[in-house]
Amino acid sequence: MEPFIQSAQFNFIKFQIKNLVYGHASAKDAGVIRALESLTVEKVIGLFGELMDEQRQVLEPISEIREPLEADQYLIQLKRYVLPFPSVEEKEIRKLFSKVKKLTIPVLDKLDLQEISYLGWNDTGSNKKYIVVPQDGKLIGIQGTFQRSTKKGICAICNGHEEVGMFTAGTRRSGQDTYTKRGNYICVDSMACNENLTDLTKLHDFIQLLQK
Repeated sequence: MEPFIQSAQFNFIKFQIKNLVYGHASAKDAGVIRALESLTVEKVIGLFGELMDEQRQVLEPISEIREPLEADQYLIQLKRYVLPFPSVEEKEIRKLFSKVKKLTIPVLDKLDLQEISYLGWNDTGSNKKYIVVPQDGKLIGIQGTFQRSTKKGICAICNGHEEVGMFTAGTRRSGQDTYTKRGNYICVDSMACNENLTDLTKLHDFIQLLQK
């Protein structure tokens, strides 16, 4: 069976399974536990518009998970159905940021493409942050200045409470030579941000904000 789960959906499933395992460890009432099992599966199935019978059969056993070890084993098996981030090479990234003369690039061959919804990295030397994200069947690159905050805050992409910084990108107004700067606070650590992502809505909203 082909992969059908987005990385953010996989994170959501992990979160729900964690709650389910905690419920089994703490709840004493059998009715409460059965309701939790049913609700967990309902939330997971609800992530997807339509599912084939085979896909549903992969997800429904979540209700049978009781212990942390069972959760770990199930998630290892489930990960084979996670859609990977599009494979990208260094030359493709350089093309996305062709105007950047001295572009720092992360070590791509060490990335687990099933664990990221977007690729992001910092260039502390130039106070820049770079983001690569799939859009309409292709990869787009966005660069901006990045000013790290002195305290934790809420990330505009993952909604997690993390070390954040102000990411600001300039866009040129159509037919004019003037620039409008737009941005928001996002995670300093893009890998941590990806781990927190359980829904892609805020990521898409953030990218659209920067493209206006």
